[in-house]
Amino acid sequence: MSESAPELTAELIVDGAVPLRPVISPDGRWVAYAVTPTGMREKHPVSALWVAAADGSSPPRKLTAGTANDSAPRWTPDSGSLLFTSDRMEPGTSQLHRISLDGGEAEALTTWKSGISDHLPLGDAHRIAVIAADEPTAEDERRRIERDDAKVWGERVAYDRLRLLDLGTGELRVVDGLGDRHVVEVAQRPDGGPLAVISWACPELDSSASAAALHVVDPATGAVYDLGRIAWQACSPTWWNVHDVWHVAYLAVTPPGTVGGLAVFDVTVPAGDTAGEHRNLTAGMAVCPTDLAQVADGPPLALFADGLDTAIYRLDPEAQRFERVSTRDGGVDSLTVSRSGEVVAALASTAYEPMDVHAGPPAGPLIRLSDTRPELRRIRWGTQERLSYKAGDGLDLDGLLILPAGKRRQDGPFPLVTLVHGGPDDRHTDEFNGRSFPPGQWLATAGYAVFLPNPRGGWGHGHAFAAAVAGKVGMEEWTDITDGIDLLIAEGVADPDRLGIGGASHGGFMAAWAIGQTDRFKAALMDAGISDWGMLVATGEQATWEVELGGSAGWEGPGPHRHDRLSPISFASKINTPVLILHGENDTSVPLSQSIFFHRALRHFGVEHEFVVYPREGHSFRERNHRVDLLRRTRAWFDRWLGAPASDQTQI
Repeated sequence: MSESAPELTAELIVDGAVPLRPVISPDGRWVAYAVTPTGMREKHPVSALWVAAADGSSPPRKLTAGTANDSAPRWTPDSGSLLFTSDRMEPGTSQLHRISLDGGEAEALTTWKSGISDHLPLGDAHRIAVIAADEPTAEDERRRIERDDAKVWGERVAYDRLRLLDLGTGELRVVDGLGDRHVVEVAQRPDGGPLAVISWACPELDSSASAAALHVVDPATGAVYDLGRIAWQACSPTWWNVHDVWHVAYLAVTPPGTVGGLAVFDVTVPAGDTAGEHRNLTAGMAVCPTDLAQVADGPPLALFADGLDTAIYRLDPEAQRFERVSTRDGGVDSLTVSRSGEVVAALASTAYEPMDVHAGPPAGPLIRLSDTRPELRRIRWGTQERLSYKAGDGLDLDGLLILPAGKRRQDGPFPLVTLVHGGPDDRHTDEFNGRSFPPGQWLATAGYAVFLPNPRGGWGHGHAFAAAVAGKVGMEEWTDITDGIDLLIAEGVADPDRLGIGGASHGGFMAAWAIGQTDRFKAALMDAGISDWGMLVATGEQATWEVELGGSAGWEGPGPHRHDRLSPISFASKINTPVLILHGENDTSVPLSQSIFFHRALRHFGVEHEFVVYPREGHSFRERNHRVDLLRRTRAWFDRWLGAPASDQTQI
């Protein structure tokens, strides 16, 4: 390889682009998708719409300029044009637009003052289902001008409501039958009939844990029929038919809890007045559904997390069970299906190929349509290996090992950094490890070996595996991780004297937990991590879920509480490991208070640490300069405490 080629830099990682949720045209000929910069340079995000031939017969074409946030493309029933949302009229406020498949100027279809949250073209081609909050009233405007903005819980709540846009008149009419329900997702029956609607009691994310509901709405009359309460994280309503009986399937967490990964539920849409039973169609399966896609002319397809890989399944309408159609190495996301079900498109990635849009028949092969990161093909990546091992209690586990670039196992032992995934309902797949922050390959190209474990609590091995951490975070999932580290030490891959650990969100919790349990790690990274489960219940946006993970809540009496025994803050006096703490100032999922608490404890006990707060950032960092800083700071931290590996690892 050429010695003059550039090394992998933080800028090269951040200054790229990523494709977003693709959508295939009803006739199966075209795939539309958005492309957005990896790191946001401007005050508001921007993205452009692209379209590609599903068979790869012609290169992708850029439909919009990408100077505004053009997103959420949806095809019209005739496959001739796209509807999408864009804030080109007013930054930060999205309106509905239409553009021809041939390109040209986009036409604005709405000027709704509150903006458009989502939309769905209906089968009659004359109406569009739109999800949007009420427009501000004169009283709202007066309050804004007079800065009378006291927030009273339950008052002036911006419910997203289901509305129907008449393309002939431009009228946007609300569906009254849903009342004060916050609408989150809509799907139309393939024959142009009623709509399946998922709603929450209010816009609060935590409210969906106990108050999500499924409805059937007649778009002609606005009549609403309730199909009952549904479980937490309900999404992807999907129609299908067997023996002239219509069903609605959807994804949700298996009740009664909120921990355990998603399942596919199904309910018969009755002709009379009695709602059918909501049945779990994936009970007992050793894989976890992650995406559900409606097929107009057949039963639905679904993506399943299957260990380190992803499989496409099809529902058997007679047995009402999912059957495997194909398996693809690595990660697959955002499944979309043509009207006939003969062509699918999705985002897919393998070990050395970043996420791109792929398409083909469900049984495969899927061909790559987009090419958003060609510049990364010049990089000499660390070799990525699959790992299989057993936990101390005999449970089968998997994960990944990335060796330092240009090195083999026999060149070890290497300094090892363990990166724990978030969630915990997530997983590491055998895909290109360049999306998470910090990416495993960012450290591997700097000379580190990187361990990516999949402890219990994640997806890919069925409901019981995913639910195993409820009320037990930091217990067996922690020893699942250390068992993998011990294996790599025994095999001569990892240097036991140069171990680091890190992660974001739940991975940040595990890093903070680890250093309170052992001194074997010489450096740790806690990114948006949890230090106190009780405080997270009080301040986070998903209290019901956090109670189940941490095992208790502070309002259950004076204690001692289960969550105190599972909180890293309780073990702060035992910490000696240097810690890099990173957090977004505006994080609502894991509020900044979690890191402040941990920082104060470490300061109190005199533990070496660095605490960095990123303004304007939420749970995931978006701004380009912040993402660059995170990468540089993370590598420098591990270099400082683990001893910088040979610098020539980053050379191409």
